[in-house]
Amino acid sequence: MSLERLPSTRLNLLRAERRLQRVQKGAALLRRKREALVSELFKLARPAADARRQIEDGSRRGYQRLLAALAIHGQAGLRALAWPERDLRVEIEAAQVWGVPVASIVSRPPLTRTIAARGAAPGRAGPMTVGVAAEFERLTELLLDAATREMLIRRLGEALSQASRQVHTLERRVAPTLLSQMGSVRRTLEEREREEHLRLKHLSRRRSQRQQTDLFKDSEAKAGLPSTLPA
Repeated sequence: MSLERLPSTRLNLLRAERRLQRVQKGAALLRRKREALVSELFKLARPAADARRQIEDGSRRGYQRLLAALAIHGQAGLRALAWPERDLRVEIEAAQVWGVPVASIVSRPPLTRTIAARGAAPGRAGPMTVGVAAEFERLTELLLDAATREMLIRRLGEALSQASRQVHTLERRVAPTLLSQMGSVRRTLEEREREEHLRLKHLSRRRSQRQQTDLFKDSEAKAGLPSTLPA
């Protein structure tokens, strides 16, 4: 919010007070939202850490077997054994968590297959190749299961960061600026009121003096005495 000076009127003072109330309510709502986001992130932290550990272990086992299979069959041989490619389709549904748009996988086909389902001859593929395929199928399942949670954690983290920035802006910039402007307007209005009070007091004193002078002149005129007051 700009630091420009508000015109010193009571209407602007009332508007600034209402704006400050809205800012304070907005900051309170954002603080509650931030607390809710932090609580939700804590709930997701442990499952996410466990899933990442499982993915790391599965990746290590899968790539160790893959290196052994490459040593036996070579890259061309593994490509031939992996044919045909598998078409994997998942169903994704949009949702919202604390106002944060996310997507979740609602259905997917089973990824772990038998040797017959893969379409490769057991004798030709060998146990090492079968083990590699099984490890990477399980790894893909872990990745798909963790994808929704990881995206939710990332989105909630971004929303938490945004809410923190908004609270900081409202509490450290907008509210102090409004308070400063309101204080300046109040001081100006109070100064005007004092000046007006002094002016009215001065006018009242002059009117009283004039009335006393007129009464004195009237009394002298009735008594037939010459006026002793200056004209």
